[in-house]
Amino acid sequence: MFTAALVGALSIGAATAAHADTGTDKKVLLKGSTTASYFWDDSSGRAGDTGLPASGKPMQKRLAASPSWPLMTEGYVVYKGKKMPFFVGDRGPGTPSSSGVMLDLDAKTFADLTGGRFNSSTLGVDGNGGEGHIKVDYIITKWGKGPGKKNYPVAYSTGAYARVDHNPAKPPQVAAPKAAPKPAPGANVPAVPVAGKKVAESSDALNGAAVGAGLAIIGGGVTVGRKLLLQR
Repeated sequence: MFTAALVGALSIGAATAAHADTGTDKKVLLKGSTTASYFWDDSSGRAGDTGLPASGKPMQKRLAASPSWPLMTEGYVVYKGKKMPFFVGDRGPGTPSSSGVMLDLDAKTFADLTGGRFNSSTLGVDGNGGEGHIKVDYIITKWGKGPGKKNYPVAYSTGAYARVDHNPAKPPQVAAPKAAPKPAPGANVPAVPVAGKKVAESSDALNGAAVGAGLAIIGGGVTVGRKLLLQR
């Protein structure tokens, strides 16, 4: 029973470890940081927009604009510990990208990141202290299939958004864990206990003890018998 319980525990532990090792994050293709602004183009003209997003997708939360990345590129941004996903559905910023503003987040995502709220009347962000530009880290997890630069963003004025990029950036390297040093020849290496073997040895020890006790009893009986015979 003890052996069965231990085997069951080991099976559960192995299943838990396997589940924990199953990663859900997508592969990182590009990492960097930039200044981000916000927009909300619903073709109403209220915020100075000129029409619907270039991808043909309706304006929505998580839709961002890039001056150079391919449309439908996916990733996420991190700001003060807050992580928000996005996909490139439009082009922009225009002129600001020449000054280092390389990402235009939708106003609702920007509001979530900065602790503000989206104003559906003005299409702006209120309640965040007037912040309109923030420094963010970005991670690209999937490149869009159309034209655009698959690398660090460049200004809209370069026209990189209209050129097909056949040489995307190499994904950042992830350092592999260092292997434990090999013991020197002749060194005493402590044995690593194996759960199954330990249980088997314990079982054998118990069985051996029981047999030994039985033999001792039998031996005692024989001795007593001999004494009785001799006395007779």
